[in-house]
Amino acid sequence: MSVPGWPQMLRVFGRIGLLSFGGPAAQIALMHRELVERHGWLSEAAYLRALSLCMLLPGPEAMQLATYAGWRLRGTAGGLLAGVLFVVPGAVVIGVLALGYAYYGQLPLVQAAFLGIKAAVIIVVFQALRKVAAKALTGLEGVALAALSFVALFVFGLPFPLIILGAGIWGFLHHSTARVPLDPAPTGSAHPVRTLVIWGGLWAAPLLIIWALGQQFLLQLGLFFSKLAVVTFGGAYAVLAYMTQSVVQDHGWITTQQMIDALGLAETTPGPLILVTEFVALLAGFAQSGISGAVAAGALALWVTFTPCFLWIFLAGPYLEALSGMPRLSAALRAITAAVVGVIANLSVWFALHVVFERVTPGGVLAMPLPDWSSFDATALGLTVLAGILMLVFNRGFVFTMCVLGVVAVGPAVVG
Repeated sequence: MSVPGWPQMLRVFGRIGLLSFGGPAAQIALMHRELVERHGWLSEAAYLRALSLCMLLPGPEAMQLATYAGWRLRGTAGGLLAGVLFVVPGAVVIGVLALGYAYYGQLPLVQAAFLGIKAAVIIVVFQALRKVAAKALTGLEGVALAALSFVALFVFGLPFPLIILGAGIWGFLHHSTARVPLDPAPTGSAHPVRTLVIWGGLWAAPLLIIWALGQQFLLQLGLFFSKLAVVTFGGAYAVLAYMTQSVVQDHGWITTQQMIDALGLAETTPGPLILVTEFVALLAGFAQSGISGAVAAGALALWVTFTPCFLWIFLAGPYLEALSGMPRLSAALRAITAAVVGVIANLSVWFALHVVFERVTPGGVLAMPLPDWSSFDATALGLTVLAGILMLVFNRGFVFTMCVLGVVAVGPAVVG
């Protein structure tokens, strides 16, 4: 394994950050091509072990994989460089889009275009469901966990962290205690207490300042996204249902339609999809106190979303080989991943209902959303079918499909 210089690190990880479109699968493939195939900075085995570690940790696995690669190559400074470069391009774009949306999102033509984006989002989430299910549901136990997860969320509205915790405990307990052979001890020294104090302190610092200043809205927002950073197992899609329930129903920071629009715009930008948290925070802050509140809320959401990612990697990285040899942890991860299939299925149905029907309400004593059939939107259904044909039949990308659907949706509004 060769050790690159800082200019080369800046160039390669900057390229990864600028080209990291298409979600975690595409981002992981891009990093494999750059770090393993093209430059040979990581071996195939080291890359796969790092990917397994990042899948086990909460947070966006692709961003954490980039951070781990940078840390492995040039220590903490390398990890910071790689992680920041992976996030910053998308964060800048999301910030601009969110502020533009806050000012102009209610215009009729903009709303018509967003109907096309929402239809494409339904198919994107379905694709994510299909990909995750193909990898995760390898036996009856996985299918059962996915089904129970879906019912728990869609029908009973149980909290997402409870479902993830339950699946992890099930996988951890229902596995042999036999250990597998460990690889040689990792290179470098570990300082877990120092790492925890430094990065935990950095994570908590803005929250303590906000608390001291008495900024209750920002404190509530920061604490919520901090909690989200701890339970984000299985990628952004897995946590979106929990996030949506909290920011729309519990806190009332944004509307359901704004949440769907946020996901649609986040899909078009480079970087991890969890940048949708920045978009949501910007809209919530804008509604509270205009542009200044939006900037403060967006910056806070970014800080408490991604600072924990550096903590997890710098804390767990030195123990990667030992973690790889613990079958119970691997079993817990597999169970969580199976449950995530049900979570994404819930998100797929939830999005589809809120796009195709203008009014959706909880049903009776259960939390299951029920559509008002008189609010059925045939145009939305037609756009969704068109998105499915373009993306599933002709394998067109999300950005192309979004543009086509946006034109189709805006056309009648322009003529009218």
